[in-house]
Amino acid sequence: MESLLSRGSAPAPGPVIVLVAGEVSGDLLGADLILSLKRHFPHAHFVGIGGERMMAAGLQSIVPMERLSVMGLVEVLGRIRELFDVRARVREYCLNNRPAALIGIDSPDFTLGLERQVREAGIPTVHYVSPSVWAWRRGRLKGIAKSVDLMLTLLPFEASVYRDYGIPVRFVGHPMADQIPEEPDRQAARRELDLPEAGQMVALLPGSRGSEVGGLGPLFLETAQWLADAMTPAPTFVIPCINRQRREQIQAMIRGNEAWQALDVRLVDGQSRTVMTAADAVLLASGTATLEAALLKRPMVVAYRVNALTFWIASRLVYVDHVALPNLLAPEPVVPEFLQEDATAEALGTALKTRLTAPETIEHERAIFSEIHRQLRRNASGRAAESVAALIRGEPLPEDLENT
Repeated sequence: MESLLSRGSAPAPGPVIVLVAGEVSGDLLGADLILSLKRHFPHAHFVGIGGERMMAAGLQSIVPMERLSVMGLVEVLGRIRELFDVRARVREYCLNNRPAALIGIDSPDFTLGLERQVREAGIPTVHYVSPSVWAWRRGRLKGIAKSVDLMLTLLPFEASVYRDYGIPVRFVGHPMADQIPEEPDRQAARRELDLPEAGQMVALLPGSRGSEVGGLGPLFLETAQWLADAMTPAPTFVIPCINRQRREQIQAMIRGNEAWQALDVRLVDGQSRTVMTAADAVLLASGTATLEAALLKRPMVVAYRVNALTFWIASRLVYVDHVALPNLLAPEPVVPEFLQEDATAEALGTALKTRLTAPETIEHERAIFSEIHRQLRRNASGRAAESVAALIRGEPLPEDLENT
């Protein structure tokens, strides 16, 4: 890969576009963006950092994306020199080869600093996926204004934050809304997972990290027990496990409690979207999965618990009243949220029972989720590529910049 960094690289037949993604979600976004950009620039050359999907779409990756996929303060500190070295390599490539644009995809702690350095050299920069400045740390907007020529947001309310700050922005829609059908097939999902096609089913998603599962797993299983005692017949409970470690962690919890062993709990390897599609209701931790559940039109209950000190600090830094994305997108709060000591098995179970047995509640939430889906289904990758192409060509951004 050293040839990519040399000053004397042969010119590409079309524009050189640099893309940098640091997570699997960014790799998915980047791959679709590359394919859409090829419609505008058939002879473009794509260089940067990406995973398997971006490379399959045509990216020449300078370093493996896994080098950037690091979580936690201690882990970051242990890798800080390597991360700075990777950023320096991409920066030098940009300065030596003068690409048509640099596009940072999410991973703001890494990509925004790189974008600022490259933009100061006169190279156009784009950031795809807004940091959560609407929720906390709004002071970051000052740095973002110096880092990007264009911000592409996935959620409509994000655009106004940047517009008010004078940062060029376009809401492009959410790729998940493009991918998920408006009428997901519950029975087909159950057949795919080899689950019973009859009877009620509840998906339990306590998170993907060990600490999340350790904190919420017992609570979710207690809730399943409460619900099984309160309903006849009892629902089936399905838990998607992101990897072998999470599966073993949940299995150990169940083995340690005789009451939980009596529940009808099915563990599935991965396939969280299919699991939610198969379910009649979903109990999950706050996060992006809440939006996915809404797009799948599944009634849901959201819970979260963190260290008391962490919650105390966070509650004084955030600007929003809700943690579930559907509640931020809907005209009224529709998803029950239970945080900290309010998250009890009885409270969660009662809310879930309503969403399994009350047709009016189910239909009301489904109608709101359908409207959210329509709002976010915009051909996100196509609109993002259209905006990047306009920036590269020096043309005005699409006319709907101020209207959507």
